[in-house]
Amino acid sequence: MLKQSHLQIEMDQLADIALLPGDPDRVDRIATYCTDVEQVAQNREYNVLNATYEGTDLTIASTGIGAPSAAIAIEELANVGVETIIRVGSTGGLQDGIEIGDMVVATAAAKNEGTSDRYESTEYPAVADYDVLTSLVETAEENDEDVHVGPIATDDAFYNETEEIVADWEDAGILAVEMEASALFTLARRRGIRAGAICTVDGNLVEGTQKGATDKRELPDKAKNNIGRAIEIALDAATQL
Repeated sequence: MLKQSHLQIEMDQLADIALLPGDPDRVDRIATYCTDVEQVAQNREYNVLNATYEGTDLTIASTGIGAPSAAIAIEELANVGVETIIRVGSTGGLQDGIEIGDMVVATAAAKNEGTSDRYESTEYPAVADYDVLTSLVETAEENDEDVHVGPIATDDAFYNETEEIVADWEDAGILAVEMEASALFTLARRRGIRAGAICTVDGNLVEGTQKGATDKRELPDKAKNNIGRAIEIALDAATQL
């Protein structure tokens, strides 16, 4: 098989399980928890490393921002034999009481993005794999960490999430909104691989604390600091999968 066009990876180069942050820099942050770190490829928004965590070989690969970029990553990871993927990202809360720094484990994601529509009807569900979901929740409990567990929304238009849209999500019981999970869940199901997602809350749209709204930094300090907790949960869950 030829080298994949965007991730610049080949068959048998990667581990069976991959952690997928959006931010390329977060790949390096996750790698600090690991040993035997090896750069596999770096191209555009895609940073790909292999590493070992507590005896488990894994791959860490960034997906960039949004469903189209994430879909390319998932397709190419699946093409070279990756079998399980875990998104480790950030998200905006949509319910009162979900605070900056909290963690959300997604059971499913509403398809408010256009990428999944190119693969299948919107009526088909975008759901997390049961084993990955269970492993994330049980690992959080074992680590004495509280996580919110439930459905989230994936949306394309970061700057066009109107008050009406946010209120509708809130009324529907959607916990949070981000930009990749529904494509990740959809593509994983169609490609026959397992997928889950754990995200750190970086703002709360119903409480008016949207990411970047209060200062010039992308992430508030509390969210930035607590991302490490989500990374640890994802890594520990990976050892069980």
